[in-house]
Amino acid sequence: MSKPKIGVVVGSTRATRFADKPVEWFVSLAKARGDVEVEVIDLRDYPLPFFDEAVSPAWGPSQSQVARKFQEKVASLDGFVFTAAEYNHGPTAVLKNALDYAYNEWNKKPAGFIGYGGVGGARAVEQLRMHAVELQMAPTKTAVHIVWGDFLAIREGKKIEEFEHINQAGKALLDETVWWAKALKAAREADAAAAATKAA
Repeated sequence: MSKPKIGVVVGSTRATRFADKPVEWFVSLAKARGDVEVEVIDLRDYPLPFFDEAVSPAWGPSQSQVARKFQEKVASLDGFVFTAAEYNHGPTAVLKNALDYAYNEWNKKPAGFIGYGGVGGARAVEQLRMHAVELQMAPTKTAVHIVWGDFLAIREGKKIEEFEHINQAGKALLDETVWWAKALKAAREADAAAAATKAA
């Protein structure tokens, strides 16, 4: 089995977003492992319209060309870690919209989260876990929560690597995400092989 491919989804498109800092840090952690491939999925590169499809992507193809491109990218990956800014006790609208623009492509893949904000993005992460379950994903128990004091220090120039508690959480999140990505990739491949044998 080939190495699992993990997509790190940048869940904010604001010009002044904080997300790039934890993304760079987490990608560095992942690349140091050697048993996983990692790719940044920036929602700025997929300017999805506000969801207005005739049917859910669970039931039919999307009309939006950008949506189809996004779905192809999601389908090519084996697991995801999402940055989760917290707006008014919930995740960003752009991230929820992106989740809604795919369905089968998310199925049977792990979902991890890096939250930040007043309580480390915890309320946004909890909502995203529920969305992930509905999309038939496997949300990890561990998440990274960058609380307000750390958030401010990082914005002022301190490196995330200097926060041992954040590094420990990041490594634990990565361990869980990679474990589930390997297990679910093997299971999906077994399902595909069984379906091909049945069809032959």
